[in-house]
Amino acid sequence: MPASERKKREYVQREDLIIHTARKLLLDMGYLDLNMDRIAEVTEYSKGTIYQHFSCKEEILVAMLSESAEKAGKFLLRGSDMKGKPRERMAAMAVGYDLFVGLNPDHFKAQLLVQNESIMRKASPVLQRKLEGCNQRNMHIVSGVLRDAVAEGHVKLKEGVTAEEVTFGLWTGALGAYVLMSSEVNLNALGVTDPRKAVWDNMHALLDGFGWRPLSKELDYEQTRGRILKEVFPQESAQMGMA
Repeated sequence: MPASERKKREYVQREDLIIHTARKLLLDMGYLDLNMDRIAEVTEYSKGTIYQHFSCKEEILVAMLSESAEKAGKFLLRGSDMKGKPRERMAAMAVGYDLFVGLNPDHFKAQLLVQNESIMRKASPVLQRKLEGCNQRNMHIVSGVLRDAVAEGHVKLKEGVTAEEVTFGLWTGALGAYVLMSSEVNLNALGVTDPRKAVWDNMHALLDGFGWRPLSKELDYEQTRGRILKEVFPQESAQMGMA
């Protein structure tokens, strides 16, 4: 392997380690106590080496958000590529995101801690654009399936309502549920014994409300979910004990 290629690989590996370390320290110490000195100490690199990659801790955190968004996007993309009707593909993306959160709890929890405008502003324009691009791609993956459903006549959106707005509604509803699931709130005491099933059922109730066919009374989506786990995410579902 040429020396230039080896150096490039080592650079990427070192950057991955910096981001991974920052995520762990963020969860252990919190944002205020996280600093470049501590990151350098744990990675066993000099602070100067850390600065070769990132100018401040906020840049590391924004890069961390991009990494998490890219990882989640891979699950969404696999779900969107499922063979089936658009609503089945939408269901597969929901299963994929659930698996992403379940298998990567640190990614999800860290995201919640740093979704802050002041943090974003301290990052370079390049890193800001990268994160924006990751979020846009994920939005387009989901809204693209909805557009397929509209084109195929499975659902008709009200005049003035865009696919992105519907996607945003699905996204915020699921995100809020996962935030509560990862919090200290005792959902069982509130009568929510199976929050993941509640997310699934609520999503289908919303899609039924849009008139997105096949409706729940026309297709057994629990059976569809089993097929998704088996056909689209066999390894991940086995890791989660859902196979």
